[in-house]
Amino acid sequence: MNPLRWFSFSQISEAEIRAEIWRLGGRHQGEPLTGALEELKAPGLTRQRTDLLRAVVEQLRAA
Repeated sequence: MNPLRWFSFSQISEAEIRAEIWRLGGRHQGEPLTGALEELKAPGLTRQRTDLLRAVVEQLRAA
């Protein structure tokens, strides 16, 4: 992983990632990974939101 991305992700707590997985699952019919990938395509995402969604994707793919 790119060291700069790791630094950015390190600012996101595990609790934030778990909470976002829960919310994504609710919004995307129980498919948080698909939801995160879809939401990453949306225009105008903030850097913080992008980092959180990427951290979610990374966590779900690792599981």
